[in-house]
Amino acid sequence: MDHRLRCFVTIPKIPFLLLLSLILVFSYVNAAFDLATIPFNDGYSPLFGDSNVVRSEDGNGVQLRLDRYTGSGFISSSMYQYGFFSARIKLPSNYTAGICVAFYTSNGDVFEKSHDELDFEFLGNVAGKPWRFQTNLYGNGSTKRGREERYRLWFDPTKEFHRYSILWTAKNVIFYIDEVPIREVLRSEEMGGDYPSKPMSLYATIWDASNWATSGGKYKVNYKYAPFVTEFKDLVLKGCSADPIQEVSGTESCSDQHADLEAQDYAAVTPMRRLAMQRFRQRYMYYSYCYDTLRYPVPQPECVIVPSEKQRFKETGRLKFGGSHRRQSRRRGRTTTPVDDTDQGDM
Repeated sequence: MDHRLRCFVTIPKIPFLLLLSLILVFSYVNAAFDLATIPFNDGYSPLFGDSNVVRSEDGNGVQLRLDRYTGSGFISSSMYQYGFFSARIKLPSNYTAGICVAFYTSNGDVFEKSHDELDFEFLGNVAGKPWRFQTNLYGNGSTKRGREERYRLWFDPTKEFHRYSILWTAKNVIFYIDEVPIREVLRSEEMGGDYPSKPMSLYATIWDASNWATSGGKYKVNYKYAPFVTEFKDLVLKGCSADPIQEVSGTESCSDQHADLEAQDYAAVTPMRRLAMQRFRQRYMYYSYCYDTLRYPVPQPECVIVPSEKQRFKETGRLKFGGSHRRQSRRRGRTTTPVDDTDQGDM
């Protein structure tokens, strides 16, 4: 698998009181995490486009650049059997159509036909339109059962750094933004091998995804605006380093570290975080595979169908009413299945 193929916001018009409530809830949730960061060289190395991987002067961060010659990426020095993977990221601004910035875990280089993967993929846009992003999950090579969801953000990701995190345990997967959980997948017997369970590395990349990233490939990368620069800092790698060739179903040497990981504050969605997650998903999720009945007449086993949420989506899994969560009167060379955004209006 080629890991290069991974992939200035207008603020949504939200009523002031709702915006204030979201800020208050998100701010309260944000205060929870106590994270130990590591220098870039202590945990990572360039993956490709070495000349476009630029370390910060203090050694705690890195820039990834995309120019007309190549993108770039980095990879963790070890593979991990479960873990917490996190970084503060700032995305490129101005015209970014066709660009994919990815922050993800994978073992595709070792398990080519049965790989696992957990993705954040940020999708650029034309000038004046917001970045969008998606999360995805694959287990045991289940690429035909893409589990992608797509969202907008409640902030401009090009102005300041924001923390993006992936929590992966034997019990659950949680995607976080600034300590707000935006998605949780609980392991179940029905998922079987579709739940990621083999050791994975952490990757970050920026690359030209002109053929699908923006409006299904309608808008391409324009290198007049190059180089495109995304920045990573305050990197976190917490997990048990594991040999992927060994038997991986509950390695005894990792048991203590697994228990420590599952005991961390971020390993569970508290009631306050669940409220924040519900509000995020209600407000900013515009596609979910769980509601895409054309692809999956029977929802995937991990899907929790929320009746009030289901009413807002078409049979394609996209939002009704042109992409807005308000009432109408107020008007992934990828394994990911592209979702055309051309009918998704601004909020």
